Amino acid sequence: MEQIQKRTTNTARRDVDMTQGSIWRHLLVFAFPLLLGNIFQQLYNMVDTWVVGNYVSNEAFSAVGSVGSIINMLIGFFGGLASGAGAVISQYYGAKKNDRVSDTVHTAIVMTLILGVVLTVIGLAITPLMLNLMNTPDSVFDDSKTYLSIYFSGILGLMLYNMGAGILRAVGDSRRPFYFLVVSALINTGLDLLFVLVFGMGVGGVALATIIAQGVSAVLVLLTLLRSDSCIRLQFNRLRLHFDILKDIVKIGIPAALQMAVTAFSNVFVQSYINNFGPDGMSGWTAYAKIDQLILLPMQSVSLASTTFVAQNLGSRQEARARRGVRDALLISIATTVLCMIPVILFAPTFVAFFNSKAEVISLGALLLRWISPFYVLCCVNQIYAGALRGAGNSRSSMIIMLCSFVVFRQIFLYVLTNGVIPYLQSIMELTVESRYILTAMSYPAGWLLATVLISVYYHHTKFTKTAIIKEN
Repeated sequence: MEQIQKRTTNTARRDVDMTQGSIWRHLLVFAFPLLLGNIFQQLYNMVDTWVVGNYVSNEAFSAVGSVGSIINMLIGFFGGLASGAGAVISQYYGAKKNDRVSDTVHTAIVMTLILGVVLTVIGLAITPLMLNLMNTPDSVFDDSKTYLSIYFSGILGLMLYNMGAGILRAVGDSRRPFYFLVVSALINTGLDLLFVLVFGMGVGGVALATIIAQGVSAVLVLLTLLRSDSCIRLQFNRLRLHFDILKDIVKIGIPAALQMAVTAFSNVFVQSYINNFGPDGMSGWTAYAKIDQLILLPMQSVSLASTTFVAQNLGSRQEARARRGVRDALLISIATTVLCMIPVILFAPTFVAFFNSKAEVISLGALLLRWISPFYVLCCVNQIYAGALRGAGNSRSSMIIMLCSFVVFRQIFLYVLTNGVIPYLQSIMELTVESRYILTAMSYPAGWLLATVLISVYYHHTKFTKTAIIKEN
């Protein structure tokens, strides 16, 4: 136990104490490898869509791209729980309670193994239902079902990687998760090309390549935890559920999990509106979504950095420093997002053409990028504040705000738009397909605006220490 109680000098280069030193440096040093890692993680599905879009068919491209909301629904649920575990670890780490860090690590891994089995079964069971809810055209239904069935069969690998990487990040180590993603992304790319170009396996080939690569990343992160000599060391004989810790993980993680899962589920219905525009409309949305995910990565990476920063500093009872970290994180997020937006708006057709060279797809995808991209600044605000609240142990409030904005409001917006506004406009003028397409897509910026207003008001009127796990004695 003595070895667990102290931080060895050997691991000082890996574990980072954010409770002292330059705030900007901590945020940037933590967020940069995390950003690169997230880019490589996005390459999984991005490479899949690129390969099928260029070497299989337009229908296969639509099939692989349009199932993202279903995948994100289950992965988002687990991701929320993983963020709960990370927040608990960070607060205990900041408070120098390393024995509790160790107990949390082992509880989190056991929880992951159990949920891995559960989500595999659920994912396979709901695939046909979700595809029907999305009004998936018959021309892409079989390919979509094939991709999802294979993907969910190997989802445990992705879950183990995400939890293991979350544990490392919770103690300030964002570099090694990045290295592992580089390796797995390269494996995924090579296997995609091998299975599709050499073996002609089509959509099934890219799905198989993805789960193999995810399995490799899981093995790498677990080996790292097993070989660690710090408080996050994984030991098989210590694997068990500590129910008091599980309660804290669930308290923080469940609201975040519900937020991510329900938001992704609502996107299934948004996708159903897009699917009404046919394969070209679906492909244009797919190409836009891939670029959209990349633009959002800087703010998401900084948001995760703010979660760890806030949690560690609240663990050491430094609320003022935690607040300064959130302010700096917001500035960094806005600056990097604006820099990413400019080339995307200027060269939108070129970016879309990378994924699909069909003229109609390029036109619709570029239209989406140019109309929606300027609103990403709103996402910076709601994502940074949500990450900060999560680090403070308060994920319930951000869940309520996000669900009201991204689910309830967005669905009302789409219903009123398609059943009231668009029919009325068509009765007094001739609306083009492009006009109806972009009006439908504007449901996203509308939700972002509402979330930003609500969470900004809430953040500035709440006290972090009320929800922190580490309380004053």
